[in-house]
Amino acid sequence: MSSSGVLDIEREGAGGAAADAPSERVLLSRLRRGDPDAFEVLVREHQDRVYDFCVRMLGDREEAHDLVQEIFVSIHQNLGKFREDAKLSTWIFRISKNQCINRLKYLKRRGRGRSDEYGEVGEDVLSGAIGAPPTPDAALESSRERARVQWAISQLEPDARMLVALRDIEGLSYEEIIEITELPEGTVKSRLHRAREKLADLLGQLEE
Repeated sequence: MSSSGVLDIEREGAGGAAADAPSERVLLSRLRRGDPDAFEVLVREHQDRVYDFCVRMLGDREEAHDLVQEIFVSIHQNLGKFREDAKLSTWIFRISKNQCINRLKYLKRRGRGRSDEYGEVGEDVLSGAIGAPPTPDAALESSRERARVQWAISQLEPDARMLVALRDIEGLSYEEIIEITELPEGTVKSRLHRAREKLADLLGQLEE
């Protein structure tokens, strides 16, 4: 968090964690001691993934930017309640999930949501293609594919969208997703399976 109190969430590449980031246990110890720099370290480590998740959930970069600010305020206010029965990153995603669901309900009441503006999904999620930089034609097609995938994700119900974002985009384990969603493993897997089927069906419709 900057000295002005505004989060710096401009993207500088995937991940976003500082190369010399302290271990989670050390960081938590610093946070509990009231180290004034510790929370800024936490923000730098986690803001990019939280922002990505919010973009997937809300489909709107401006709304996501505003919500990330609120999420980290909530994290700061509730750090004393973190019981360390899960990873800190998992707890942060749980707060982010709850904030996103609440914001979606708020936007629905106001007749907003499902914006046409979407962020990028990792290339491995979309095509699995890894190699030389794409030609201009290939880059254009990749951009179109990203837009199609993001549109399809935006058509899912919030719970399904959340599971796709956590598992297939953020790459979290089932154990982490169970901690975040507080759902049984069987429920997570069955809902994710249905969400993937729906996603495939939506993408198939676009190809017709």
